[in-house]
Amino acid sequence: MKIDGTHHRTVTMRDDKVILIDQPRLPHTFGFYECTDVERTARAIETMIVRGAGAIGATAAFGMAQAALQASDAQFFEQVTRAANRLSRTRPTAQNLFFGIQHVLAAIEAERDDPAKARAAARAAAQDVADDDAESCKTIGRHGAPLFASGMAIATHCNAGWLAFVDWGSALSPIYTAHREGKNISVWVDETRPRSQGARLTAFELGQEGVPHRVIADNALGHLMQRGQVHAMIVGADGIAATGNVSNKPSTWHVTPGRPFPSRNEAKMRSPMHGAGPMKEGLSGFD
Repeated sequence: MKIDGTHHRTVTMRDDKVILIDQPRLPHTFGFYECTDVERTARAIETMIVRGAGAIGATAAFGMAQAALQASDAQFFEQVTRAANRLSRTRPTAQNLFFGIQHVLAAIEAERDDPAKARAAARAAAQDVADDDAESCKTIGRHGAPLFASGMAIATHCNAGWLAFVDWGSALSPIYTAHREGKNISVWVDETRPRSQGARLTAFELGQEGVPHRVIADNALGHLMQRGQVHAMIVGADGIAATGNVSNKPSTWHVTPGRPFPSRNEAKMRSPMHGAGPMKEGLSGFD
C-alpha cells in the first residue's frame, strides 16, 4: 500500500536489520523503527511498535533470519535456538508468531551441517513468510470485493488493514480492492478503545488510500445499524476453528454478525474446537 504515493510494507529486512513502520507514532508522524538485533526485534513486538497477526508473524520470521545472520559459527544452533525461545515469549496470543518462527527454524534445521547455507535458507524462508502474507491478503481483497456494491457504507472495528499485516490487510483488503475498482463506498471506523487502533491506524490507512471514511465512537455503531446506515460489517479474525467457528477479542462482540477474513497463515493454524472460541481475557482491544 502507499503512503504519500510511495509503496511501503509494514515490515522488511535490510542486510541483518529488521525495519518496521513505527506504529505508535501514527497518525501524526510516519517513520521507521530499526531493529539491529534479536532483542530489539522482540521488544518491538512486545511494545506494539509492530502489531497485528500477519505483521507479527513476518517480524518474528525476519527476527529468526536476523539471529541466523548474526550467530557465530561456533555456537550457531545454540544462538538460533535462544532467539526462537525469546521471540516465542513476545506475544503468545498471535499464532502467526509461532508459524513464522517454526517456518524459518525448519529451513535452518534442513541445513544444520553448514551454517553458511543455513543463513541463506533462513533469509529466504523469512522472505517467503512475508511474501505469502502479502499475497494472501491481496487474494482476500479479490474474493471479498464482490461483496460490496457502489453506495454501500461499510463498518469495521480495530485495525485489520495493511498495518496489521505485511501489505493489503485482511478485513480492509476487500475495501481497498473495491475502491480501486471504482466502487463508491465509504467506511465507518470504530475508534476502538482503549488504544484507538481504528481512530489512529485504520483512519490513517483509509485516508492514504483515498477511501471516504468517518471515525465514530465505539458505542455509536449500534445506533447507526439501527438507523440502516450500515450496509455491511467486516472485521479481522483472531482465530478460526476447523468447524468455522470464530474467536475474537470481546470488543468485537457488539458487531456480530460480521464477516471475518483470516490470512492464509491464520487459516493453516485452525484448531478443531467446537462451540464458542476462547475469550482473549485481559487483552481486549490491545491488538
